[in-house]
Amino acid sequence: MKRLFLAFLGSVALVGAAAAADLGPPQGNYYKAPEVYAPPYTWTGFYLGINGGGGFGRSNWGGVGSFNTSGGLVGGTIGYNYQVGSAVFGAEGDIDWADINGTGPLGVRTKDSWLSTVRGRLGYAAGRFMPYVTGGAAFGNIQASAPGFPGATATNVGWTIGAGLEFGLVGNWTLKAEYLYVDLGKFNCGFSCGLTPVENVSFTTNVVRAGLNYRF
Repeated sequence: MKRLFLAFLGSVALVGAAAAADLGPPQGNYYKAPEVYAPPYTWTGFYLGINGGGGFGRSNWGGVGSFNTSGGLVGGTIGYNYQVGSAVFGAEGDIDWADINGTGPLGVRTKDSWLSTVRGRLGYAAGRFMPYVTGGAAFGNIQASAPGFPGATATNVGWTIGAGLEFGLVGNWTLKAEYLYVDLGKFNCGFSCGLTPVENVSFTTNVVRAGLNYRF
C-alpha cells in the first residue's frame, strides 16, 4: 500500500511538471513605447535674414588707369524657397550698406556706398546641407572723384553670379556662406572728374559674405 501511494505521488509530480512546461513562461502585459516620427527637413518657406562680409575688385577710369578696390558691407536679406524632391528653387533679394573703395593714379577715387542684388537660386538639398548656385541683377551707387574736382555719382544696374552653401541650424534658423561676382558696368564722369573728360568709370567686385536667416 505504501509503495502504491508513493507511486501515485510520483505520477502526480510528473504530470504537474509536464503541464508547467506546456504553459511556457509566465505571461504579462508589456508596454511598447510609441515610435517617434521625425519629419524630413524642408527648405520650403519665406525667410528674412542679415548678412555681412567684404568685397575686393577693380575700378577702371578711361584714360587714367585701373586700380584695386576693397571694403566691407552689411545688410538685410529676404527670400523664398520651394523644395521639390532634392531640388530647391528660390528667389532672394538683399540690400547692403557698403564702403568698397580704392584710390588710383593721380589721386582719382572710386567708391560704392550701397549694393543690392535680386537673384534666383538653385540648390540641392542633402538634409540640412544645401549647396546652391545663384545669379541675377545687381544695383549699386558708384561715386567717382578726383582731387580739385566735384566728382560724380551714379546709380548703376549690372549683373551678378555666384555660389554658396547653406546649413540648417536648430529650429528654423539657417546659416550660409556665399560668394558673388558683381559687375556694375560703367558711367560717364565727364568734366566733373577732371579737366579732360573721363568717358567711363567702371566698378567690379568679388563679394564674400556670411548670412543668418530665419524661415517662416
